[in-house]
Amino acid sequence: MKVEVGELTLITGGARSGKSSFAERLAMQGERALFVATAEPLDDDMTRRIAAHKASRPAEWDTLEEPLALPDATREYICSSPTEYDTIIIDCLTMWVSNLLLRYENYADCEARIVGAAKALLDVYASDSGNRRWIIVTNEVGLGIVPSSSLGRAYRDSLGRVNSLVASCADRVYLMAAGLALDLKTLGARHINDIGDTPGMGIINPEQRRDCE
Repeated sequence: MKVEVGELTLITGGARSGKSSFAERLAMQGERALFVATAEPLDDDMTRRIAAHKASRPAEWDTLEEPLALPDATREYICSSPTEYDTIIIDCLTMWVSNLLLRYENYADCEARIVGAAKALLDVYASDSGNRRWIIVTNEVGLGIVPSSSLGRAYRDSLGRVNSLVASCADRVYLMAAGLALDLKTLGARHINDIGDTPGMGIINPEQRRDCE
């Protein structure tokens, strides 16, 4: 699987499905990557996980740790080194949305604010003149039971909206399951060819991506 320069790739899936490993393998097609990490070391287990992930990455990669101000921090970093990186990896939207949500007191209006932040991140990608590969990792959290708490429902809904937004703008979208990558854009295109793009079915043709400006 080849990722072309200038492309945006989204990788989604469940826990321990191989998302980060797959993202790193794709990034190794380039020479030097900026790894943008959104997790916070809030307990010993998370601290160990972060250290293990960092140790597994190539030594020549740089790491930017930013749990909240993801669009601004990423823009500032790549603008300060416009030709240094050929790949940007963001791992992951899952933790970023969680971090943002926990800063808000009113969950009722958090979804619109979080989606707005995601649009700002996509603006950074759209305005990137460095002709880089962008690889973004996220999780699918809406496949289980309905969360019992308002916080859980707000998180599920917000991340689902963000994932859909980024997927609609991405050149490639992969769903990871048991370490295997499913190319959703290709499968979606085949589905459209088989049944036709019927109005009202909610199918997005990969050849007609939404305007992400």
